[in-house]
Amino acid sequence: MATERLSLRIDANLKKSLELEARREERSASYLAVKAIEAMLRERAGKRAAIREAVSEADKGAFISREAMDAWVSSWGEAAELPPPEPDVQIPSQ
Repeated sequence: MATERLSLRIDANLKKSLELEARREERSASYLAVKAIEAMLRERAGKRAAIREAVSEADKGAFISREAMDAWVSSWGEAAELPPPEPDVQIPSQ
């Protein structure tokens, strides 16, 4: 994979911390910075995918009422723990 140079300005204390961690890991500061950026981008992509999935589910119009959810959560840890509730509220699509 081809690489490109990226120049950025960071706080002096952050740079010192990054360099210290790089020495501990026996890696370069650049390597750790790239890995941190990759992790952040993966996390954000995952959040966007989860939001798209949640919106798609919400668009179906089937929801669980607060009462059903409260009853389920209240049963946690009890001998007769309830199964997860099924959607019991239907909102018609427009």
